[in-house]
Amino acid sequence: MSEQETAEIAAAIGDMYDAFLAGDRVRFDRHLHADVTTWETHLPGPLRTRDQLDAYRERRDAAGARPVLDRLAPEDLRIDVWGDAAVARYVLVAVPAGGGPAEHSRVTDVLRRTGDGWRIVHHHSELVRHPAGPAREPALEPAGGPA
Repeated sequence: MSEQETAEIAAAIGDMYDAFLAGDRVRFDRHLHADVTTWETHLPGPLRTRDQLDAYRERRDAAGARPVLDRLAPEDLRIDVWGDAAVARYVLVAVPAGGGPAEHSRVTDVLRRTGDGWRIVHHHSELVRHPAGPAREPALEPAGGPA
Protein backbone atom coordinates (compact mmCIF):
# COMPACT_ATOMS: atom_id res chain seq x y z
CA MET A 1 0.00 0.00 0.00
CA SER A 2 1.47 3.32 -1.02
CA GLU A 3 0.82 6.77 0.40
CA GLN A 4 -0.06 7.88 -3.13
CA GLU A 5 -2.84 5.26 -3.41
CA THR A 6 -4.35 6.15 -0.05
CA ALA A 7 -4.14 9.88 -0.90
CA GLU A 8 -5.90 9.26 -4.25
CA ILE A 9 -8.71 7.36 -2.54
CA ALA A 10 -9.08 9.95 0.23
CA ALA A 11 -9.22 12.74 -2.36
CA ALA A 12 -11.81 10.84 -4.41
CA ILE A 13 -14.06 10.27 -1.39
CA GLY A 14 -13.77 13.94 -0.42
CA ASP A 15 -14.55 15.02 -3.98
CA MET A 16 -17.60 12.73 -4.10
CA TYR A 17 -19.14 14.45 -1.08
CA ASP A 18 -18.17 17.91 -2.36
CA ALA A 19 -20.00 17.00 -5.57
CA PHE A 20 -23.09 16.04 -3.56
CA LEU A 21 -23.08 19.41 -1.81
CA ALA A 22 -22.71 21.15 -5.18
CA GLY A 23 -25.60 19.15 -6.65
CA ASP A 24 -23.23 17.75 -9.30
CA ARG A 25 -24.54 14.24 -9.84
CA VAL A 26 -22.29 13.58 -12.84
CA ARG A 27 -19.16 14.31 -10.78
CA PHE A 28 -20.54 12.31 -7.84
CA ASP A 29 -21.26 9.33 -10.09
CA ARG A 30 -17.71 9.33 -11.50
CA HIS A 31 -16.66 7.82 -8.17
CA LEU A 32 -19.09 4.89 -8.46
CA HIS A 33 -18.45 1.69 -10.37
CA ALA A 34 -21.14 0.75 -12.88
CA ASP A 35 -21.92 -2.34 -10.75
CA VAL A 36 -22.05 -0.51 -7.39
CA THR A 37 -24.22 -1.89 -4.60
CA THR A 38 -25.54 0.61 -2.04
CA TRP A 39 -26.71 -0.31 1.45
CA GLU A 40 -27.71 2.64 3.64
CA THR A 41 -29.88 2.93 6.75
CA HIS A 42 -32.33 5.36 5.13
CA LEU A 43 -32.74 3.47 1.85
CA PRO A 44 -35.74 1.23 1.15
CA GLY A 45 -33.52 -1.86 1.26
CA PRO A 46 -30.22 -2.69 -0.35
CA LEU A 47 -29.87 -1.27 -3.84
CA ARG A 48 -28.12 -4.01 -5.75
CA THR A 49 -27.52 -2.23 -9.04
CA ARG A 50 -26.70 1.24 -10.32
CA ASP A 51 -30.10 1.29 -12.06
CA GLN A 52 -31.83 0.75 -8.70
CA LEU A 53 -29.76 3.57 -7.16
CA ASP A 54 -30.63 5.91 -10.04
CA ALA A 55 -34.35 5.05 -9.77
CA TYR A 56 -34.29 5.77 -6.02
CA ARG A 57 -32.57 9.12 -6.56
CA GLU A 58 -35.04 10.11 -9.30
CA ARG A 59 -38.02 9.39 -6.99
CA ARG A 60 -36.37 11.20 -4.07
CA ASP A 61 -35.47 14.26 -6.12
CA ALA A 62 -38.90 14.43 -7.80
CA ALA A 63 -40.50 14.41 -4.33
CA GLY A 64 -38.23 17.28 -3.21
CA ALA A 65 -36.64 15.05 -0.57
CA ARG A 66 -32.98 15.48 -1.55
CA PRO A 67 -31.13 16.54 1.62
CA VAL A 68 -29.92 20.13 1.76
CA LEU A 69 -26.77 20.27 3.83
CA ASP A 70 -24.24 22.83 5.00
CA ARG A 71 -21.58 20.15 5.43
CA LEU A 72 -21.03 16.59 4.31
CA ALA A 73 -17.57 15.25 5.05
CA PRO A 74 -15.71 12.09 6.01
CA GLU A 75 -13.87 12.06 9.32
CA ASP A 76 -11.51 9.52 10.87
CA LEU A 77 -10.78 8.12 7.40
CA ARG A 78 -8.86 4.84 7.33
CA ILE A 79 -7.84 3.20 4.06
CA ASP A 80 -6.24 -0.15 3.25
CA VAL A 81 -5.13 -1.10 -0.25
CA TRP A 82 -4.37 -4.60 -1.54
CA GLY A 83 -3.37 -4.49 -5.19
CA ASP A 84 -6.41 -3.37 -7.18
CA ALA A 85 -8.80 -3.53 -4.22
CA ALA A 86 -9.22 -1.17 -1.28
CA VAL A 87 -11.43 -0.56 1.72
CA ALA A 88 -12.16 2.86 3.19
CA ARG A 89 -13.79 3.23 6.60
CA TYR A 90 -14.91 6.55 8.02
CA VAL A 91 -17.54 8.50 9.89
CA LEU A 92 -19.62 10.64 7.54
CA VAL A 93 -20.80 13.86 9.17
CA ALA A 94 -23.87 15.57 7.70
CA VAL A 95 -24.89 19.00 8.99
CA PRO A 96 -28.36 20.17 7.86
CA ALA A 97 -28.61 23.52 6.08
CA GLY A 98 -29.38 26.32 8.50
CA GLY A 99 -28.08 24.44 11.52
CA GLY A 100 -29.46 21.62 13.57
CA PRO A 101 -27.70 18.62 15.00
CA ALA A 102 -25.18 16.82 12.84
CA GLU A 103 -25.90 13.25 11.82
CA HIS A 104 -23.10 10.70 11.93
CA SER A 105 -22.96 7.54 9.83
CA ARG A 106 -20.45 4.72 9.90
CA VAL A 107 -19.38 4.05 6.33
CA THR A 108 -17.45 1.28 4.62
CA ASP A 109 -16.62 1.66 0.94
CA VAL A 110 -15.05 -1.15 -1.06
CA LEU A 111 -13.15 0.17 -4.07
CA ARG A 112 -11.67 -1.32 -7.22
CA ARG A 113 -8.89 0.22 -9.28
CA THR A 114 -10.00 0.65 -12.89
CA GLY A 115 -8.35 2.22 -15.91
CA ASP A 116 -10.03 5.49 -14.87
CA GLY A 117 -8.98 5.39 -11.22
CA TRP A 118 -10.55 4.08 -8.03
CA ARG A 119 -14.31 3.34 -8.14
CA ILE A 120 -16.64 2.33 -5.31
CA VAL A 121 -18.09 -1.12 -5.92
CA HIS A 122 -19.89 -1.40 -2.57
CA HIS A 123 -21.05 1.37 -0.24
CA HIS A 124 -22.42 0.49 3.19
CA SER A 125 -23.59 3.26 5.53
CA GLU A 126 -25.27 2.94 8.91
CA LEU A 127 -26.72 5.90 10.75
CA VAL A 128 -25.31 6.16 14.27
CA ARG A 129 -28.28 6.80 16.51
CA HIS A 130 -26.17 8.01 19.44
CA PRO A 131 -22.72 9.14 18.35
CA ALA A 132 -20.03 7.92 20.68
CA GLY A 133 -17.14 9.97 21.92
CA PRO A 134 -13.55 9.30 20.91
CA ALA A 135 -12.58 5.69 20.30
CA ARG A 136 -11.58 3.87 23.45
CA GLU A 137 -10.31 0.46 24.38
CA PRO A 138 -13.07 -2.05 25.18
CA ALA A 139 -13.49 -2.86 28.85
CA LEU A 140 -11.92 -6.13 29.92
CA GLU A 141 -14.15 -8.72 31.52
CA PRO A 142 -13.19 -9.97 34.97
CA ALA A 143 -11.69 -13.46 35.15
CA GLY A 144 -14.42 -16.02 34.72
CA GLY A 145 -16.39 -14.03 32.17
CA PRO A 146 -19.25 -11.58 32.55
CA ALA A 147 -20.99 -11.43 35.90
